Amino acid sequence: MLPVTVIGGYLGAGKTTLVNHLLRNADGLKLAVLVNEFGALPIDEDLIEAQDDTMISIAGGCICCSYGNDLIQAMMDLSKLDQKPDHILIESSGVAMPGAIASSVSIMDGLHIDGVIVLADAETIKSQAGNAYIGDTIDRQLSDADLVMLNKCDLIAEGQLNDLHSWVGGKAPNAAIVRASDVAQSQDIHPHADAFETKVITFDHPCDAQAVAERLAGADLNLIRAKGFVPTADGLRAIHVVGRRWAVSDAPTGVKSGVVVIAEKQGANLSALPDCLGLSAGS
Repeated sequence: MLPVTVIGGYLGAGKTTLVNHLLRNADGLKLAVLVNEFGALPIDEDLIEAQDDTMISIAGGCICCSYGNDLIQAMMDLSKLDQKPDHILIESSGVAMPGAIASSVSIMDGLHIDGVIVLADAETIKSQAGNAYIGDTIDRQLSDADLVMLNKCDLIAEGQLNDLHSWVGGKAPNAAIVRASDVAQSQDIHPHADAFETKVITFDHPCDAQAVAERLAGADLNLIRAKGFVPTADGLRAIHVVGRRWAVSDAPTGVKSGVVVIAEKQGANLSALPDCLGLSAGS
């Protein structure tokens, strides 16, 4: 099934920068980006190979399509392409509810929601949430998230940032939170790479893949991402975890068992993962 990621967040949160960054760093994946209208998400000119009224061809086999008011039709059009994408990114408008978009996509055959990412401007998100006119929109966007990218963290003090992290966690209880800097809307988003920790979980016996995925999505572990293959009594199964969302699917042929997990170092205890899952220790 074709994975779909929904990218949401209020106006000015950094969605444009993130999408252009993903296109620049696709690493061979053919990404399809769906936007409400081209004017709302300008693709960097040096990435564009060709353009017509509804589609932009991007270097590396990626494309950008405008869906206007008919997202479902645009998704159907994508499925008819000779060169189908490897992953679809849907950039929602600044006032849209990304969870509603994800729900619409989830009922379409051949697609599955890989996660909902909501960007939040660290400098303005709390004041926006307190605004009588847009506060409800901000709250609902955050509550839809599987992963919140707290962006422009370089613009506030470290003490404020820790308090903000806790505040966002209250607004987005089902989401993992990552911090990023987006200096003056530059062409790149700079995650705090040294703030993350990864681990590979290995398996020495068949497991219940659904139970493993559900456990990795637990709030106490606070993982950002987990992905890999779990041996079961019926063969390997693929698991996908983003924040508190998890899914299990068929594994492709020729892969080996093992699950990679990613978490922020602050508040994470990946060394306890093998014990809590009843698995053998990984590297």
